[in-house]
Amino acid sequence: MKKILFFCLLIPFITFSQDDLLNELEGDVTEDTTVEAAFKGLKVVNFETTKLASKKDFYLIVSHRFGTVKNGIEDLFGLDESLTQIKFIYGVTDWLNLGIARSSLLRKYGLHAKYRLVHQKTDGSPVAVVGYNLMTMNNALNDDVFPNLDFGHKFTYTTQVIVSRKFSEKFSFLVSPTYIHENLATRSVEGANSYDEDNDQFAVGFGGRYKISKRVSINMDYGLHLNRNSNSNFNDPLSVGVDIETGGHVFQVHFSNAQAMFEEGYIINATGDWGDTDFFFGFNLSRVF
Repeated sequence: MKKILFFCLLIPFITFSQDDLLNELEGDVTEDTTVEAAFKGLKVVNFETTKLASKKDFYLIVSHRFGTVKNGIEDLFGLDESLTQIKFIYGVTDWLNLGIARSSLLRKYGLHAKYRLVHQKTDGSPVAVVGYNLMTMNNALNDDVFPNLDFGHKFTYTTQVIVSRKFSEKFSFLVSPTYIHENLATRSVEGANSYDEDNDQFAVGFGGRYKISKRVSINMDYGLHLNRNSNSNFNDPLSVGVDIETGGHVFQVHFSNAQAMFEEGYIINATGDWGDTDFFFGFNLSRVF
């Protein structure tokens, strides 16, 4: 009887101690409010997204751009022509990616770094912010065509700040202020006259993604070139496509008036014109290892 009475008296102390311990443990738990998957692909279509490869992930990305659809059946709507870019990306950390790529257009090589600056959070920053830097080398430039060519003229540098927001499970949007420095400025030719762009070029990219099913989304991006020469032969890039998630990779199919795949190519040198049905079919295929 004494033992039962003692145990009954002890119960309130055990209960209070247990409550205090649970409160301490719960106080140490920090809820992760990071907003994930604003974009499933590393690119919207042409423009980079705020998605990064995770730590130790290795990406192989194969991109194709075919010829203009304008010629119709003559060249099978451009399928007889093909440009290819192969890119490798490695997740050094969860916030830093490094990549190398090679494009058959102008035999260009590129090195890039992509790094996360800010996460979008439900109780913090309303946007995600990512930085992107690219250096390309144009191997199509040679002394036979340009006698006064310096080796440094082959290089172009791109810097972007990518700001995205996931508004809902279906809709995400981004803005990408862009600075491009060309050591050898782009030239437009009109008859006997030629017009060079400034070495420093500025643009703003816009991109969006809308999910139409669990694994499929419609994507679109556009680049507004802010200081393009009024006599330029080139146009602002506009692209529309579809993302299809299939297990370990995302398959992107799209149409764009830009055939180039490096940033300075599609932002400064887009040759197609949607109003003249002069645009290009292409796709990006990414595989994670």
